[in-house]
Amino acid sequence: MVSAKIIAAVAGLAVSVSAAAIEKRASSCVYTCGSTCYWQSDITAALNKGYSLYSSGSEEDSYPHQYNDYEGFSFPTSGPWYEFPILNSFDVYTGGSPGADRVIFDSDGNFDSVITHTGASGDDFVACKKD
Repeated sequence: MVSAKIIAAVAGLAVSVSAAAIEKRASSCVYTCGSTCYWQSDITAALNKGYSLYSSGSEEDSYPHQYNDYEGFSFPTSGPWYEFPILNSFDVYTGGSPGADRVIFDSDGNFDSVITHTGASGDDFVACKKD
């Protein structure tokens, strides 16, 4: 009987902590791709890694690579643009599956946007929602 109460109390605590973490993340969204909320720190980390690789001529599983903007987005800088994965795990991409979301930057490392395959047809992208 006591162990059931302890398990229930621990489970309740885990839910409360988890809900608080979700609420904090939701209140700090800068861009939302599908159901994933990205904080500025997530975007900055992906941008910095992508631009660092680009400027050194290095890659992680072919990223970053040039983004051709077949969809016709209006970016604040002029091309060429480059794409680098931004992961919904909030880790910085180091190879492997890139997931659906990308940070876009120009050849000077200026941020342009966050885009996603989520909700797009084929290999196209759609804009993530700026919050």
